[in-house]
Amino acid sequence: MNIKHILTLVVTFFSLTVFSQEKVILLYPNGVPNAKQVPVDYIEEFSKDQIRFVSEPTITAYLPAKDKATGTAVVICPGGGYGFLSITKEGTAIAKKFNENGIAAFVLKYRLPSDLIMLDKTIGPLQDGQRAIQLIRERSAEWNVDPAKIGVIGFSAGGHLASTIATHFDKFLIANPKNTSVRPDFALLLYPVITFGEYAHRGSISKLLGLNPSQELLNLYSNEQQVTPTTPPVFLVHAQNDKIVSIENSLLFYQALLKNKVKAEMHLYQAGGHGFGLNNKSTPDEWFERCLNFLKQNNF
Repeated sequence: MNIKHILTLVVTFFSLTVFSQEKVILLYPNGVPNAKQVPVDYIEEFSKDQIRFVSEPTITAYLPAKDKATGTAVVICPGGGYGFLSITKEGTAIAKKFNENGIAAFVLKYRLPSDLIMLDKTIGPLQDGQRAIQLIRERSAEWNVDPAKIGVIGFSAGGHLASTIATHFDKFLIANPKNTSVRPDFALLLYPVITFGEYAHRGSISKLLGLNPSQELLNLYSNEQQVTPTTPPVFLVHAQNDKIVSIENSLLFYQALLKNKVKAEMHLYQAGGHGFGLNNKSTPDEWFERCLNFLKQNNF
């Protein structure tokens, strides 16, 4: 191992220690599926809230005090356009907020789609999302979690992943000998990428599907087209003046949920832009409070 690898491991360990303060769990301790040999220069990096070049996906468990625990759990999918993970603003900070309210949170460090490390990059992030739900459900007793109250939250491109997890659960993309359900019980989507059609975030398309994806693939990952009556309840938040991910993404998804009679709640702000995390500074309203009300209303 050369000095660059050693320094990188030290920095990564330090970053996890500082920003996690909780238990990091490998998703695939016996080998990552759909993986190629990782190039020696493909080294995980952490800088200014961003993690890049993930080849060993994990969840970091943030567990509430036992006397406050509600039994509800949520998998957190940070955004970053499928090019990086906003691991603090849309990961750690969100987890701690859920913990304050008795909800267990698991920050998902998912593989970013790359032909360098994956045989099929289009399914890599979804595999990690399915595995996170599977793992938490199978180890729910260990973490004081109700296996019927495990949801997912995602931001921006992480919202695309979360909405994919919530609509593509019928086909297992991971080993599942116990036939454990990978359907989340609810989905919380913040300024999410949803469609790969007219209102798509083009960067997310190229990162996940490549430069010239087929129409079939575009349709498959346009998640407004994948909603069915079995899609779990959904909570949506978006700002009208979002110039990066059009508000039409949330509108299209909400319309699909209505059509399929899926329980849904949507909060649209006139301002706030994109990527505001917990705090939309344009308004005194707090979406997180609305989110907790949604969870309570649906018995989560």
